[in-house]
Amino acid sequence: MTVEVKKKKGESPESLFRRFTKQIQQSGLVLQVRKTRFLESQKSDSNLKKAAQRKSKLNEKREYLKKIGKITDFADSFGRNKNKK
Repeated sequence: MTVEVKKKKGESPESLFRRFTKQIQQSGLVLQVRKTRFLESQKSDSNLKKAAQRKSKLNEKREYLKKIGKITDFADSFGRNKNKK
């Protein structure tokens, strides 16, 4: 879908830009782009299973290290201590 706006004789750039943005909004391009902006493709079942296995193995390893005392507390993604209050 293309939107084409030609400059009229004696038209200022501001009014041309205003007409262009109005045309784009009326055509529905903005809504269409916003809907597909963060669209992710479907992952296959085998990839989902592999990711789940990887995650469970990491969790098991983390729990084991916590149990034997190698890990005392965890930090969140900002580097703050989760267990401290």
